[in-house]
Amino acid sequence: MRFAPIASAVLALTLSACDGGGDPVQQALRDASAENHAATVQTGVVSAPAHAAGHGATPGDQAFAASEAAMHTGMAKASGETVDEAYIAKMIEHHRGAVAMADVALAQSRDPEIRRMAGLVKDAQTREIAEMRAWRPAQAN
Repeated sequence: MRFAPIASAVLALTLSACDGGGDPVQQALRDASAENHAATVQTGVVSAPAHAAGHGATPGDQAFAASEAAMHTGMAKASGETVDEAYIAKMIEHHRGAVAMADVALAQSRDPEIRRMAGLVKDAQTREIAEMRAWRPAQAN
């Protein structure tokens, strides 16, 4: 499902109806989130594109398939005794996936803007991985 048109409409309506009470952008985000949640609850699932299941995967999708699969496997296996430890373990795997996807973009994209963004993502996610690893208790390493 695509929610961008709904979110845009909600944002426009919220901004036009703003009476100066509160942050209109934050309110628009809350409204869009509530609509997205309601749509998900009604259907029970969020629809994925037809190519996501491997049927007719585009070359772009195929380029990221291995890094996505590794990220999801890593996140599923990551655990911790506490919510804090589990969060850190799973987010490290999530960020490792982002770095792997950035590496694919850096290796295969010729678009300078995509390469710039991929480099920024790789740098930021790598720093955050280091920060999260430093937080984790020694016994969890």
